[in-house]
Amino acid sequence: MKKRIYIFQNGELKRKDNTLYFENEQGKKFIPIENTSEILIFGEVDVNKRFLEFTTQAEIIIHFFNHYGYYIGSFYPREHYNSGYMILKQAEFYMDMTKRLSIARLFIKGATFNILRVLKYYQKRGKEVEDVIVVINDILKKTHLTDDVNVLLGLEGNIRNTYYQAFDQITENVDFSFEKRSRRPPENALNALISFGNSLLYVEVLREIYQTHLDPRIGYLHTTNFRSFTLNLDIAEIFKPIIVDRCIFNLLNKRMLKPKHFLKELNGVVLNEDGRKLLIQEYETRLKTTIKLSGTKDEVSYSRIIRRELYKLEKHLMGEKEYAPYVSGW
Repeated sequence: MKKRIYIFQNGELKRKDNTLYFENEQGKKFIPIENTSEILIFGEVDVNKRFLEFTTQAEIIIHFFNHYGYYIGSFYPREHYNSGYMILKQAEFYMDMTKRLSIARLFIKGATFNILRVLKYYQKRGKEVEDVIVVINDILKKTHLTDDVNVLLGLEGNIRNTYYQAFDQITENVDFSFEKRSRRPPENALNALISFGNSLLYVEVLREIYQTHLDPRIGYLHTTNFRSFTLNLDIAEIFKPIIVDRCIFNLLNKRMLKPKHFLKELNGVVLNEDGRKLLIQEYETRLKTTIKLSGTKDEVSYSRIIRRELYKLEKHLMGEKEYAPYVSGW
């Protein structure tokens, strides 16, 4: 299985003959072409056309993140699975508001059910989250009462914000109080963790979308406009609770992440390199974790489950089988 390469330092990515390497004042590190699927760049890194030409030949995706760990964009090799037919089907379901609302509701249903799974998991372990569960169930019912996708997106935001209120109960870690959701930049350590983890998942879903015939530019819950990608945001909502949030809870409950892993800056808080490595290590482990799917004998990784989710959406768009979002069984 090919691996992801994470680059946190500043430097330059170069090609020499048929090899790639990263170079800065600390030295030179070669990148194994055959075993690399993508490179995620967090530092200030220069690349040139020769490097990009070679990564295209090797089908290596390059993802860029800004100083705060937010996803900026990707350099992707020429698409091998693009499909005019699937783009038309995606557009058809987007333009038909009834069809679009149906898919958007299912994304929210999957995301909310997985949020409730996480809350009930910790409720069984003595965390007092019952009030949050009740409120979330009440908001979920309202998603069936609106025909406005913007209202629907707002309700999804309300569910998520209510869920965040339980984070302090789950972690019981005064160094990582939630306070409120803040972005661009995050205003405290917990928000920095959430933002960084979500960025990793957006990229993971985007990578999996490129392995299907789907076009990431056409989403259903998030409005398709001049923003480059929306489908990966939609699908990521389903998996945030059971992948990103569980990683954060594990690291905080085990006291592995500490205040020393964060930097306070004029406008916000960011993870330092050691902090990012800790979260990425937990995240990679989570993605590789295999679980048994309901109704089958298959044990598959979360990475593979994300791919299957996209195949299910393809079948829905082609009229082969109604889409049902993935809901964790644990």
